[in-house]
Amino acid sequence: MDKIVLNGCRFYGYHGAFAEEQTLGQIFVVDLELAVDLVKASRSDELADTVHYGLVFEAMKRQVEEVKYSLIERLAGAICEDLFAQFDPIQAIKIRISKENPPINGHYKSVGIELERSR
Repeated sequence: MDKIVLNGCRFYGYHGAFAEEQTLGQIFVVDLELAVDLVKASRSDELADTVHYGLVFEAMKRQVEEVKYSLIERLAGAICEDLFAQFDPIQAIKIRISKENPPINGHYKSVGIELERSR
C-alpha cells in the first residue's frame, strides 16, 4: 500500500495523567503514516485523487491543541478515529506521539506511544 507521511509535527497541548501536565501543557511531537492508494493521484496529478495532507495536519492539530486527554494513547486513538471519519481513502494509520519533557526524573530524548489502526 502507498503511504502519505507527516513527520515531526509539533503541537502544544494539555494531555497527561498529572494535573501539572493538564495545567502547564507541553509540546507533543506526532509522526503519522497513512496507508492510501495513490495510483490514481500518481497518474492524474490532481489533488482530488489523494488525501490532502494539509487538512490531515489541521485535523491532528485540533485534537492535540483543543481537547484534553489524560493519556496520549487516547489522544492517538482520537486522532485515528477523526481521520478515518474525515478521509475515506485512508485504509490504515500508524501514529507515534512523543513527549520530550514528561514529568519523569532522568535523561532521555523523549517518551511516547505508537498505535496502528485499520478499517
